[in-house]
Amino acid sequence: MSTAAHSLDPADNASIRFELDPVDSERLMNLCGQFDQHLRLLENRLGIEINNRAHQFQVSGKTAIVQTAVNLIRDLYQETRESVLNQAQIHLFLQQANLETVDKHTHSDIRIRTRRGYIKPKGLTQARYIENIRTHDVNFGVGPAGTGKTWLAVACAVEALERDEVKRLILVRPAVEAGERLGFLPGDLSQKIDPYLRPMYDALFEMMGIEKVNRLIERNVIEVAPLAYMRGRTLNDSFILLDEAQNTTAEQMKMFLTRLGFGSTAVITGDITQIDLLKHQVSGLKQVLDILKGVDGISFSWFHGHDVVRHQLVQKIVEAYEHKQPV
Repeated sequence: MSTAAHSLDPADNASIRFELDPVDSERLMNLCGQFDQHLRLLENRLGIEINNRAHQFQVSGKTAIVQTAVNLIRDLYQETRESVLNQAQIHLFLQQANLETVDKHTHSDIRIRTRRGYIKPKGLTQARYIENIRTHDVNFGVGPAGTGKTWLAVACAVEALERDEVKRLILVRPAVEAGERLGFLPGDLSQKIDPYLRPMYDALFEMMGIEKVNRLIERNVIEVAPLAYMRGRTLNDSFILLDEAQNTTAEQMKMFLTRLGFGSTAVITGDITQIDLLKHQVSGLKQVLDILKGVDGISFSWFHGHDVVRHQLVQKIVEAYEHKQPV
């Protein structure tokens, strides 16, 4: 077992010495990164100092941070059993560093299974989001870009299809920016709306492969369509995803929600801070969050800046906008 020793000074600083086990030089190199770049990233982000001689480590810094840093290094060392670490993974572990230990263990076993492998949640919010999708018929995922809302919803949809829990996947987006200008864009209707649906195609291709997705689209098992195509339909035994829902009108949102048939699951994702509707139009997503609040069988997952899983500057940008007061 790894051991640790603590020392404190009057300035509320601490220094903890500990050893990583098992001793494995390749895993140690994986942990530290080329030229110790992973350790330097931890130092810069946490404001600590890390020194090591082989598997003997010492972490120094503010008392409130040091133990978190030690736990983080140990968690990263455990991760080296399964994967080659990179800066993106270090960033994700840093995001999770403030989670309670019990929550870490609770969500560590949650994963989405597809034929191309497992997809694990990156943080507690994502884990709870997956659990909500699995246990509710209607689910809302609301928050800024880069938090994994759409990606995880598509993954849950693929998992449900491959387990034969649903017969069809229906992925929907409003084509708001085109609006009345569709006639000025080159190509037929399909070519005009494809750019608005591309993010969902990309997720499907990565999880299932291009050839399989195209076959399932030809067989009408997978349908990727603009929101207007949903009017007048009843969708049974389907997994339905409405993405970019902040750009639905109040009437469109009601229309979509009332398409839900027996044996179906619906996921609605959006970012209410990025609404592209005309100024006089009410966002269907903003309105419905208040209307359906407290309704049994409906879940709400709220994502925030600290849940962003893209480049660390994206997280800082989102958080800056969240804290900016209106002028």
